[in-house]
Amino acid sequence: DGAHVEYFRGINNPIGIKVGPAMPPLELVHLIKKLDPLNEPGKITLITRLGYKNVEAKLPPLIHAVKKAGLKVNWICDPCHGQTRATKEGLKTRDFSEILLELQYTAKTHIKCDNRLHGVHFEMTGEDVTECVGGPQELLDEHLKARYTSACDPRLNYAQSMEMSFRLAKLLE
Repeated sequence: DGAHVEYFRGINNPIGIKVGPAMPPLELVHLIKKLDPLNEPGKITLITRLGYKNVEAKLPPLIHAVKKAGLKVNWICDPCHGQTRATKEGLKTRDFSEILLELQYTAKTHIKCDNRLHGVHFEMTGEDVTECVGGPQELLDEHLKARYTSACDPRLNYAQSMEMSFRLAKLLE
């Protein structure tokens, strides 16, 4: 509750809610009901960004609480933000394999909970940057300085993005 929630209550457009590992299930239900009292399909999108180590413990209670309340929401996985770390040199980076693990765990958890994952969000670029480690180029921390251009969040590069797309397609088969 607070000024932000009050402000967003008056918006008729769809609203995305970032859901992190500290979000209590009942608080999420309360927030959704406050922002969408008419329970309109498509009004609320929940963007989970739990970190791959938290998905299996934290996601099922969130899904169950939302389903039990009968709320009509869209679920999106943002597997990037929960994996951010700093290198010894202070550069923000993410590990390709950890991003993939969060995506895989999230998809499997939705299936186990008889729920649907509606989409994914990635930080990525078509450029040959070196901001995330791992992936098909097997980038390491020491490679990051070569072409680190992000002013904000580390992005999957072209090769990593394509590999992630192929892995996602395989997951959805």
